[in-house]
Amino acid sequence: MSVLGPRAPLGPGLRVGRRATVTCVTMQKPTAEPTGVPLDPYAASLARKWMAAGALIRDAAGAVLLVDPVYKPQWEVPGGAVDAGESPLAACRREVAEELGLDRPVGRVLTVDWIPARPGWPDGLILLYDGGVLTPEQISAIRLPADELAEWAFVAPDQVPRWVPAPLGRQVAAGLRASADGTVAHLEDGYPAS
Repeated sequence: MSVLGPRAPLGPGLRVGRRATVTCVTMQKPTAEPTGVPLDPYAASLARKWMAAGALIRDAAGAVLLVDPVYKPQWEVPGGAVDAGESPLAACRREVAEELGLDRPVGRVLTVDWIPARPGWPDGLILLYDGGVLTPEQISAIRLPADELAEWAFVAPDQVPRWVPAPLGRQVAAGLRASADGTVAHLEDGYPAS
């Protein structure tokens, strides 16, 4: 059981992928600039934010692909941290390939979400890209890294908030609207920014 409560029961339109052996992994913050060149004093004085990129991937019925990381209690969309010197788009494609075993292009940005600071973490930005619709063949080709993800599931859009942290649930809903409308949603902690 996660800290969010029991997992949502399986229902119509929901598929769950294989369960992998789980181990704990940790992430380290980079300790130097990618070029090794000291930063300009003004640049060094600027605030630092973390950045992540995720993919909003669906099946033909419109269900959203979620993954269950072994290193945290919540389900997520495929994606992860943007590495130093890496573009968010490149990070999203890399993360989809690493997490799902699918090397596929990523579409346009659907949401830009500023996440406020919390204890132990500075504020950051999450970009949610259009990961497209997977064919049945692509779905059957999903392969999870056992040291990172325990399982995957396609979840009906109205059920996503039961599976993920509240800000991500709001971000996914905004991403689905942006995809349908051809827009980009500007969010703050998952809420529309004014």
